[in-house]
Amino acid sequence: QAVLAQAIGSRNQTLGPSFRFRAREHLSSIAMAVGKNKRLTKGGKKGGKKKAGDPFLKKEWYDIKAPSMFRVRNCGKTLITRTQGTKIASEGLKGRVLEVNLADLNQDDDQAFRKIKLCIEEVQGRNCLTDFHAMELTRDKLYSLVRKWHTMIEGHVDVKTTDGYMVRMFVIAFTMKHKDQVSTNCYAQTAQIRKIRRKMMEIMTKEAGTVPLRELVKKLIPEVIGKEIEKQ
Repeated sequence: QAVLAQAIGSRNQTLGPSFRFRAREHLSSIAMAVGKNKRLTKGGKKGGKKKAGDPFLKKEWYDIKAPSMFRVRNCGKTLITRTQGTKIASEGLKGRVLEVNLADLNQDDDQAFRKIKLCIEEVQGRNCLTDFHAMELTRDKLYSLVRKWHTMIEGHVDVKTTDGYMVRMFVIAFTMKHKDQVSTNCYAQTAQIRKIRRKMMEIMTKEAGTVPLRELVKKLIPEVIGKEIEKQ
């Protein structure tokens, strides 16, 4: 900077005032540039790339305990990030919904078309205690039931169990041919569909509204409600 100022000063004697002003401006910009870019001398940009670590090193495994209504209690494991500061691992697990096949829970391959959803209610040590959350049919089973030349009747109802749980139940029914029927189709009339749907909803409300949730699950697994609807 001293050398540059001396060279400019010696030329100012022969050049006009406009050049002096430009020279001063140029000198100040050089001084500012050197003062601002201190980071460049320290080796690279601030906040460089972080080392990519394995995320699974921060995780820990928890065992899933199924409710007592099923044969197999240890039904799997789940992952969660370890407790760090205010983020507690057990709190992150509560409310997590898990999907398990009923064939694995009851060790019965004939029940493989049903899926059971379990919700984690409590964490004790490394064990996650679960409760029943939902039951669904697999897609291939549902599609195998639907056929042409038949009428499909669907319905749903909201029922409150005796222990205070609000359950939404769905039902699906199909018309059947008679033994000696000649006609290829077996359609139901609109009035008949309404009556059948009303009757199905009545049976579901009666069966589910008089028992606790655990007893209701025991009814759903062996199709007690479905057989009662078919009989009536």
